[in-house]
Amino acid sequence: MTYCVGLLLNDGMVLLSDTRTNAGLDNISTYRKVFTFEDPGERVIVIMTAGSLSVSQTTLAQLREAIEDPEATPDSSIMLAPTMLKVAEIVGDRLAKVREEIDHKLSAAQGASASMIVAGQRKGGAMRLFLIYPEGNFIEATEDAPFLQIGEHKYGKPILDRVVKPSTSLADAQKAVLLSMDSTLRSNLSVGMPLDLAVVERDACKVTLRRRIEAGDPQFRAMSEAWSNALRDGFAKIMI
Repeated sequence: MTYCVGLLLNDGMVLLSDTRTNAGLDNISTYRKVFTFEDPGERVIVIMTAGSLSVSQTTLAQLREAIEDPEATPDSSIMLAPTMLKVAEIVGDRLAKVREEIDHKLSAAQGASASMIVAGQRKGGAMRLFLIYPEGNFIEATEDAPFLQIGEHKYGKPILDRVVKPSTSLADAQKAVLLSMDSTLRSNLSVGMPLDLAVVERDACKVTLRRRIEAGDPQFRAMSEAWSNALRDGFAKIMI
């Protein structure tokens, strides 16, 4: 399993994913779950994946093939699509087709599925953030719900519900997603380091910050310890 979270804010978008993939207790590996497609200054698309590795990797490979196809069209390539809504439709359609193809090769008991978060902006357009379901349909982040999660999301949701709003700064948003991930790491062994963080500033049309956070990272460890201490202090002060 994995945990991915994306925030849509007034100042930009913040995206974070772990890298753990497991097929049983004795088969745990590290795979990147954050993928970027850029034409700097013109278009940026970030895709995060959770679920079946075979489904997500095949989907991404086919999306790349469509981009490189000399006969690519706005209906087939996410880098030519006229809007981010069309990007979400292309990704959703491809994800659903790949899932159906792989399911057909497996027994019903071994059905494979994956979900994706798609974030991006094209020059002159609005920033948009989508959650793509295995069936290919999707929902979009809004001002009332400015973040989306896939994978093991329940442990990291409470802090996001409490602190994230569209006006949240990019610096505070990075802190929020990292603490959300920290809560998940502490509660679920299927989520693990290293972490991949990406920030896309509004109208930059490129990834403005990339950061890989390895196990033992001193900055992340200090943040985790400070958060634990703050929770313990707050708990001790509450009277019943």
